[in-house]
Amino acid sequence: MTSLNYELIDVFTNSPFGGNQLAVFHDEIELPTETMQKIAGELNLSETVFIRPPKNPDNQKSLRIFTPKVELPMAGHPTVGASFVLADKGLIPTEPGQNHWILEEQIGEIPVTVYKEGTAISKVEMTQPLPVFGSQFQKPGLVADLLSLSPKDLDHRFPIQSVSSGVPFLFIPVRTLAAMKDINFRVDIWERQFSKNPYTQHIFVFTMQTEEKHSTVHSRMFAPAMGIQEDPATGAAGGPLGAYLVEHGVIPPSKDGNYTIRNEQGFEIQRPSYIDISLTKTGSRISDVKIGGQSVSMGKGQIVLWD
Repeated sequence: MTSLNYELIDVFTNSPFGGNQLAVFHDEIELPTETMQKIAGELNLSETVFIRPPKNPDNQKSLRIFTPKVELPMAGHPTVGASFVLADKGLIPTEPGQNHWILEEQIGEIPVTVYKEGTAISKVEMTQPLPVFGSQFQKPGLVADLLSLSPKDLDHRFPIQSVSSGVPFLFIPVRTLAAMKDINFRVDIWERQFSKNPYTQHIFVFTMQTEEKHSTVHSRMFAPAMGIQEDPATGAAGGPLGAYLVEHGVIPPSKDGNYTIRNEQGFEIQRPSYIDISLTKTGSRISDVKIGGQSVSMGKGQIVLWD
């Protein structure tokens, strides 16, 4: 019999029962990939992360990240949440101020900054791989049908386009907050028209109308291919979203090339989430893409594996 301990936290929120739920297994017990995938399916959260010793001893930890259906090469809320647990439980020593770590994920090394104020972990920020723009999707009518919206609800000033920092998302601009609330995701259309192409599998919809005045953009994300009907907060899409907004002039140009964006997500499923995005654009080049946020401890548990 093997007992596996995990922490349950809410990520990208400062309030319980908000943000995106995450289970963090921190015992660093060696497990087969198949077993980790089954555990993620059993818990049925958006993601479950398993902390492992790093391959490079100069780095802090290695992460394996699973949705209920698949393993991910990189993800935002598991990276931020796992870092919070490692710091909050003292599994990696921290000092007040900024603590700089390197975590290993399948996509490579991910720089993380843990902010500590007194004894509290106030924020975790991760550097993401530079976003890569994919092709533009040329069938807005089909996209409108996918979302159960009218083509007039789409914001045709900007393209429907895939962008990736390791996991591709298809970004769909919508004109109003009211239309965002009216979305009824058509899984049947997704299965026929979107599910086979890795660049159109994960659907990220956004509008520049927001619920809260301090937010920049309001979003929803649908990922049946990951086993996620709707994601409360999608960190892996944060860098690509910021890059899209800057590259296509959705937000005003910055005089110094530095951008700070707050994405609100999860409101339609009663899990308000806030992802802070920062990036720099020098000339035509986007660089230094980071996303971050807060986390809240919710509880702990144990999974027992019988030999």
